[in-house]
Amino acid sequence: MFTPTPYAWISQYFIGFFFAYGVYLPFWALWFEGQGISASDIGLLMGIGFATRCVANLVITPRLHRVEQLIPALRVLSVAALIFIAIHLLTGPNFWLLALATILFNACCGPIVPLSDAMANHYAKLNMLDYGRTRLWGSVAFIAGSTVVGYLVTGFGLSMIVYTALFGVLLSLIFSVRNINPMPVSDGEKEQIRPKLTALLKEWPVIRFLALVALIQGSHAAYYSFSSIMWKGAGHAESTIGYLWSLGVVAEVCIFAFSKRLFGGWSLRTLFAIASVGVVVRWGLTAMTTDIWALVLIQALHGITFALAHLAAIQYIQQAEQSRMVALQALYNAIPLGAVIAVMTPLSGWGYEAWGANVFWAMAIMGIVALLIKVEPQKPKVVEVEVKAEPKPQN
Repeated sequence: MFTPTPYAWISQYFIGFFFAYGVYLPFWALWFEGQGISASDIGLLMGIGFATRCVANLVITPRLHRVEQLIPALRVLSVAALIFIAIHLLTGPNFWLLALATILFNACCGPIVPLSDAMANHYAKLNMLDYGRTRLWGSVAFIAGSTVVGYLVTGFGLSMIVYTALFGVLLSLIFSVRNINPMPVSDGEKEQIRPKLTALLKEWPVIRFLALVALIQGSHAAYYSFSSIMWKGAGHAESTIGYLWSLGVVAEVCIFAFSKRLFGGWSLRTLFAIASVGVVVRWGLTAMTTDIWALVLIQALHGITFALAHLAAIQYIQQAEQSRMVALQALYNAIPLGAVIAVMTPLSGWGYEAWGANVFWAMAIMGIVALLIKVEPQKPKVVEVEVKAEPKPQN
């Protein structure tokens, strides 16, 4: 069997997983709506999913801090995710069964993202791949998933959302069964020690980093869960919605592909500041209009509000010691991408029911607050060693 390089293995795994994620993120709320679930309950279900990912990333992900554990874990999680997506077909319109299926799937989905990113970070530190060019294949697959499912739903109905997601997860599982050449190996005894998350959460630089990224990425909560519903209500077809989501990820791909050329010498502070301004502009426009040309600009800004902020976060994590990287990756996915969005999603659901598109003004305000937080690059710890003068030889 062909043994892939680290770049080939990780990029192909990204293709399978993010194809499924390109179905899940923009269209799962529509599938819930098709089951007769109300907007507020959709917000609760989507929030439950994000909360489950948060818990899984705090409990499961940090225990897999050694790089040789990553591939076996991704294989097991892919099998479980395949089973738990299929369970959605048996739930019917029962809210509690849907909640159970949501919890089971997201318990697997949550760790997959930081663990696959941790593998990419490991090989990037060894100069065996470029993270941006590897990760962009996940974004390309996201485009494919959201575009394909848009067509399938238009032609065959909402049930195609679950079947298309199943196909993507099955693809990632097939790609994961092969070994990498070379396989990931721990640096040594230092990586055997699992850092405590509670200790990291007492470090002010880490707290500021998590708070800043939480504001930027958490501002996407209403977009992830309710933009498709809002655009459909404005008269846009499911296929058009799929194109719009794909356009957002095209912008994301462009940022990932040319990240080193465009932003190689830029500071973390500058990258995060640009992303924060993008948040204010993007969600302000979303609150004001559903005109198709405005939506094109809004989706193009996804390359700034998500991709640039994500690259800045990954750059911050890559500067850490090897033993801290998976723990920081877990916190990044658990808190900004998990807990914060888990809280913001049901709030967005209630806000959307009460105010409609005006809920996006709250998302824009989060970008303003993010501009006030300063994150510095991590500095290697300096260990002071007392040097004793050697006694002079006696004659």
